[in-house]
Amino acid sequence: MSIAEQRQAAVGDTIGFIRNVVASEGVTRDALADVLTRVEDLAARTELWSEADYPPPEPGERQARYLIAEDADQTYALYLNVMRPGKRIPPHNHTTWACVAGVSGIEFNDVYVRTDDGSQPGVGTLDHVRTVEVGPRRGIALLPDDIHAVEIRGDDVIRHLHMYGRSLETLTERLAFDLETGRCQVMAVGVQTRR
Repeated sequence: MSIAEQRQAAVGDTIGFIRNVVASEGVTRDALADVLTRVEDLAARTELWSEADYPPPEPGERQARYLIAEDADQTYALYLNVMRPGKRIPPHNHTTWACVAGVSGIEFNDVYVRTDDGSQPGVGTLDHVRTVEVGPRRGIALLPDDIHAVEIRGDDVIRHLHMYGRSLETLTERLAFDLETGRCQVMAVGVQTRR
């Protein structure tokens, strides 16, 4: 079996398992812990996520995002993010569940809690809760309203799998938060997904 065939089979098995967990348990922290374990197992199959198949960003770019799989209705979407040091993504929510697992390298995730009540449009204040170092066999699971920021430090390009309940391109209500001003606004999808 070729690497592409192995990848397709492994991804299909993983998403099938995830679909069953979410259908039977709902979107809860416990259910997402099970989902994350399966995404971590898939990420640990490093031969499926090689540079030859998924090149790093072009010089001068910091991120290449590859769509690995998504359902026809744009649910259960799996991406491979390949990011260079210096890449930063401001604090944001997803409006869907997400699980991130490292193939190689460390992605620093700062997790926040919202301190305002969300009643004023454009206002969004946060307190820092913890930092999670996402890497091989160490992931993070996020509920739809959880807020995190991402930073790639060090010298190496990182590769991480990102599994979402809905495709990123459908997430038109995500909020990005500005820690300095206490403001928030709808967040753009960012870099174009490679298909």
